[in-house]
Order: sequence, then C-alpha cells, then structure tokens
Amino acid sequence: MDWHRSDERSMQIRYIVVMGVAGCGKSTVAERVAEHLRWPFIEGDALHPAANVAKMRQGTPLDDADRLPWLEAIAQAIRQWRSEGRPGVIACSALRHTYREIIAGGCDDVCFVHLHGSRDLIARRLAMRRGHFMPVGLLDSQLATLEEPKVPPEQAIRLDIEVPPEQLAREVVNAVLGSATTC
Repeated sequence: MDWHRSDERSMQIRYIVVMGVAGCGKSTVAERVAEHLRWPFIEGDALHPAANVAKMRQGTPLDDADRLPWLEAIAQAIRQWRSEGRPGVIACSALRHTYREIIAGGCDDVCFVHLHGSRDLIARRLAMRRGHFMPVGLLDSQLATLEEPKVPPEQAIRLDIEVPPEQLAREVVNAVLGSATTC
C-alpha cells in the first residue's frame, strides 16, 4: 500500500472514493469498506445517465462531455452527505485528476483509494463478469484515460488488486482510522 497525504494538515476523512478502471474491484472493496465503517455506500455506476450506459454497452468509450453529468451527480451525493453531517463511501472510476476535483468539490475531507493492477488481470476479471454494461473492449480506453492520483494536491491510497478484496478493505479502514483519520 502506498499512502499519500496532500500536506501535513490533520484532516478528518469523511468521504472515501474507491477508484480505478473497470474490473479492478471498486464496488466490492467499497461495499466492504462501507460495511466495516458502517457508512452509507453509493455505487457510482447507478448514477450514470441512461445514455452513458447505452454507449458503453455498445462498446463506445465515454468522453468528458458524457462523464460530466455523472461526475456532478457523484459530487452532489457527497455534498448531500456533507449537508446531513454524514460520511460515505462511493465506488467511482474517477480516472482523471479533473474528475476527482469535481468529485471532491474543493474540500479536503475526500480520500481517493486507487485500486490498480496489471492489464491482464483486469481483463480476465472483466471477461468473467456477467450482466455488467462495461465490455472488455473498453479497458484499453480506460487505461489510456487514467491519471494516477498525484500528491500534492490529491489525498490518495494506492492498493494492488492482487490482494483479496477483504484485505484491501481492511487496509483502507486501518489507513483512514489508524492514522488519526487522515489521508
């Protein structure tokens, strides 16, 4: 695990965004983190406009214009939690720095958990999935779009997906809670 803090300020993390390309295990890890912390969970894919899902089902990569309403919906979910004083966990690809800026909304209380692994492993996982709209053929476009979180300014944890999801979830919980709730 690589652990990065954007600066030396002690900031309480209230929102965890588990990110990475399709097939890396975002949803599984994010759900388990949310269960461990007893925080609400949102599957980011559920916030995609229907047109985005149709485009991906057809094997067409999304562009920034396609992603913007989706990213704004994710940011709105975090703003809603903030307004209610509740923490939360979201699974979302968050592939580019600019996307993560939209999601965080200029606040320091968001930690991005970047799940990464080899293209071959992720492709095998995608090939085994059933009933999901994201085809294996879009993996290369996601890998080309991915900008790994940079510190500063981003707060991020980088985890290798060779590790079982339950262990990854425990590492996230321990990192966030075990370091004075900083990221």
